Amino acid sequence: MADLTYPLYPIFAFLGFFLSLVPLPWHLQAWNSGTCYFMMWSSLACLNQFINSVVWHGNALNPSPIWCEISIRILMGASVGIPAASLCINRRLYCIASVQSVSISPAEKRREVLIDTLICVLFPILYIALQVIVQGHRFNILEDLGCQPALYNTLLTYFISYMWPILIGLISVVYCVLSLRSFIKRRVQFSQFLSSNKSLTAGRYFRLMALAMTEILLTIPLASFVIWLNTVGSPIGPWVSWADTHFHFFRIEQIPAVLWRTNPQFVLGVEISRWSSPLCAFVFFGFFGFAAEAQKNYKLAFWFVVKPFGFKPPQKQQPNAFVSIG
Repeated sequence: MADLTYPLYPIFAFLGFFLSLVPLPWHLQAWNSGTCYFMMWSSLACLNQFINSVVWHGNALNPSPIWCEISIRILMGASVGIPAASLCINRRLYCIASVQSVSISPAEKRREVLIDTLICVLFPILYIALQVIVQGHRFNILEDLGCQPALYNTLLTYFISYMWPILIGLISVVYCVLSLRSFIKRRVQFSQFLSSNKSLTAGRYFRLMALAMTEILLTIPLASFVIWLNTVGSPIGPWVSWADTHFHFFRIEQIPAVLWRTNPQFVLGVEISRWSSPLCAFVFFGFFGFAAEAQKNYKLAFWFVVKPFGFKPPQKQQPNAFVSIG
C-alpha cells in the first residue's frame, strides 16, 4: 500500500529539524532554558522522524536494531519533553509577571536553569525508564513509519504512559492563568522589569506566552484524542505480572503497511503522533522565525552552508570618504 505522505512528510520533518534549531544560540545567550529545551526536543523529534520515514519507506526490514532502540526512546522522551518545556516557559512567564524586583541575580538564573533541566531532561529520562514496565517486547518496525515502541494496551499503560502529556498540559494551564492574572495586577512592575532586562522584550514575552498557550491547546486535545483512539481501537487487557508482560521480550515485530493500515483508528493515531513533531517546530518558527535575531541567524547558517561551494555574502558598501584640504 502506497504511502501518500511521502515525500511530503520527510520534507516537513527535516525543515522542522532545521528551522527550530537555528535560533538556539541567541536563546542560550538570553538564558531562556525552557525555550531552548522546547527547540531541542522538537528538533530531535523531527530529525528522528525524518530518518525513520526515509530509511523505512516501502519496507519493514531491520537493518539497524541499535538505532531502533535509540529511536523509540526519542519518541517516548519527546512525547513528554515538549509539553514539559512548554510548562517551563509558562512557569518562567509567571515568575516574570509576578517579579518583586526589577533585576534577577546570576544565582537566581542558574537556579531557574537547574529547575528547567530537572523538568525537561531528568523527568523525560525517568519517564523513558518507566516504560519498560508496560513494554511487551523490544520494538516494532512498521513499513513507512520505522521504529515504534511496543507498549501493551493495559490499564497500567494509561497511568505510566498516556496520562502525562495531559497532566503536564493542565499544570501549564494553571501557570498560564496565573501569569495573566499577575500581569494585569502588576503591569507597572512588569514594565520596569522589561526595561531593565536586555534579553527580554515585551514582544518576546508575548510571543513566548502565545507559543506556550498554543502548545497547551494542541497537547491536551491531541493527547486526549489518542487515549480515546487506544480505548476504542483495541481491547484494554490486564497487566498480569512482569513475567507475563515480558514473555519473549527480545522479539521484534516487522509489520508491512498492507496490514497496519487496515486499522483506521491505529492509522489515525500514529499519523497524529508523528505529525505533531513538525507541527510543534513550525508553530515555534511561526512565533520566533521572523524576529530580527532569528533572521540574522538564518542568514549566518545559510552562508555557512554555501561557503564551501564558493559563495560569499555580499559586502556592505562603504560610504565615500571626503577629504577636505586646507
